[in-house]
This record gives sequence, structure tokens and C-alpha cells, in this order.
Amino acid sequence: MKGWVNVTAVEASTTGIRSIEAEAVPTRFARGWHCLGLSGQFKDGRPHTVNAFGQKLVVFQSGDGGLNVLDAYCRHMGADLSKGTIKGDELACPFHDWRWGGDGRCKKIPYARRVPLRARTAAWITMEQDGLLFVWNDPEGNPPPPEVAIPRIEGATRDDWTDWVWQEIVVETNCREVMDNVVDMAHFFYVHYSFPTYFKNIFEGHVATQIMNGLSRPDARPPGKGPRMLGNSSVASYHGPSFMIDDLTYHYDDMDLKSVLINAHYPIDGNSFMLHSGIIVQHSDKLPREGAEAMAQKLGDFILKGFDQDVQIWKHKTRIDNPLLCEEDGPVYQLRRWYEQFYVDVADVRPEMVERFEFELDTTRPVEAWKQEVEANLARRAAAGRQA
Repeated sequence: MKGWVNVTAVEASTTGIRSIEAEAVPTRFARGWHCLGLSGQFKDGRPHTVNAFGQKLVVFQSGDGGLNVLDAYCRHMGADLSKGTIKGDELACPFHDWRWGGDGRCKKIPYARRVPLRARTAAWITMEQDGLLFVWNDPEGNPPPPEVAIPRIEGATRDDWTDWVWQEIVVETNCREVMDNVVDMAHFFYVHYSFPTYFKNIFEGHVATQIMNGLSRPDARPPGKGPRMLGNSSVASYHGPSFMIDDLTYHYDDMDLKSVLINAHYPIDGNSFMLHSGIIVQHSDKLPREGAEAMAQKLGDFILKGFDQDVQIWKHKTRIDNPLLCEEDGPVYQLRRWYEQFYVDVADVRPEMVERFEFELDTTRPVEAWKQEVEANLARRAAAGRQA
């Protein structure tokens, strides 16, 4: 028929399809304290390379015991200072032995009468606390204000807690992906095989908190002997853009196991970051020192496995700025609004980025659905056992 247009079913069905929107990753790196790892690893008398914030840095311990972070490339002829040697309080360039201090100034050139007035490189503000090394990043070049200080960690320096069990992995994606987990309750069930029963977020100032209680999942662990885990309680707070402290208690049928979990990262560049996890466990009458050390190692391996579960998702997903949410999803957009404060100048931080925001997720429907799924999984396991 003249004027008739044949519209296929596929073409007709595209009406109203939601598109995925994604701007390019920021070229700017977040303002705030970033943890580079255990401070002890940098105290072996050698300079260390750290790739962070889109550049190569060098970490070295001066003679007074302090840890310093400089731009890794010598301002003389561009040699890599991380290949140099530590001489007293200075880092000596491997090319011409120019001596650089922790303040970024060249202190000595052995073969020269004087040091050029402009012999200065970039130096980063550092902090060593609770056995960890932090570096301050601020694109505006301002020092850290006292109100954004990283709080001291209970147990990190006490004899009745274990030493840190520390893991680190490189993740090939933008670090916003790890931040979204703060509000993502459902992924704990489907990705990490947890069973959240209570979930709440609080954002205020530079701190974003996740409060979560959960049950153990009998369908996700093999039957075994020994204490039976009943569930866990977690209060996890990001202090700034990259350092999370999680007061995490595991509830067993015969005891409560108290631990502190660290989830931290620093950007390598716009499309990769170094992910750190650390854990310490408190000793108790039912968990003396040797048992606590073994439990800390076991939990450290378990947490690393959990991070790998996340990584398998991140490495295959796409960046999405307009996620489509259901009623039982968390406050993703509010979290990203809070997170944005670290990527703009201080003068451009808007009130809604730092004002107190609270959201308690209604877990009625998720818990109902997940109980049914767990029961179905256990029934399939029992049937398979009978057949075997």
C-alpha cells in the first residue's frame, strides 16, 4: 500500500528504552588523606616506588625515622629517585648524587660549590598513624584542615589485639566503583553471600557511614564442626574519599569476635586504583593470642576473597552515571553527591554535599525473598546429598 511503512517488532519495542549515561572519568584526583599501606614496609632502608595520582612517587625514610614522599623524578636531569639510595636524611639521585630532603629541597650536590636556588621538587604531606602511612592530596595545594583528621583506631596499638593482616591488589577501574558499595545492600547477598537484615546510611561532612546487621547463610557454607557463626554487626565509616574504618563484630553461638576492618584505596590513575584491606582481631578468654592471630589471618583471606568477588563485577561492568533504581536500593545518588565534594575546590563545596543525610532501608521484602532463596538452596543441597 502506498505510503505504508513496515515497522518491525524490534523497532517498535525500542520506544522508551532507558539509555546508559556516563561522562568521562575525572582528570582530577580526590582531595583528602590516602593510605599507602603499612608504614613498616617503607622502613627497610631503601626508597620505594608508589604510582599514585597519575604520577610516580617515591617514599623513603630519613635518618630521623620520618617517612617522606616526593615526586619520583629528579629535577636535575629526570632520573628516577626511587632507584637511588638513602644517605642520612636525604635521598640521593642515582644519576649525579643530588641529595633531596623530605621537604622537597635539594640539600647538597657533592661536586658543586652551591645548590641552585630553584632546586626544589614536589613534596607531599605525610602522616604515620596506627602503623599506617597516609599521604595528603589536594589539587589546590592546601594543607589538611584538622577537622578531616583520620581517627585513631581502637586496638591498632594495644597488646590485646593482633597485628595487622594486610592485603593489597590493583583494580583496573575508576575508584568510584568501590564507593558505591557503601549504599548497595543487595550486592552483599548476591555477590558476597551475606544476609543483611538491617541497613542504614548516614552522610555528614566528610564522613559517610554504613550500618549493617546480618545473619549467617547456611546455604553458603559447608556443614562443619566447631563454633557456629550466627551473624555479624558492622558500623563502617569512610573518613574522606578513600579510607574506611569498619568496627565489625562476628557473632558465634559461644562468643562474639570483635575486629576492625580497613577498606582503603588510592588512585593510580583515572582508570585504576590500589585497593587495601587490613584487619585486626581482639584477644579474649575464648580466643587467646594464638587463636586470635590465626583467626585474623583466616578473616584476612576471607576478606580478600570478597574483594575479588567485587573485582570480577567491576572489571566487566560499564560506568553508569544514571543508575535505574528500585525502592529497595540504597541512596546511590545522595552518596555520589556527598562524594563529589572531594573533586571540587573547597570554595565550590555546596551545602547539600555535606549536610546530614540519613536513610534506613526497609528490609522487609529483601529479607522475605532471601529467606525463600536460602531455603530453596538448602532443599536442593539435601536432595543432591540423598541422590549421592
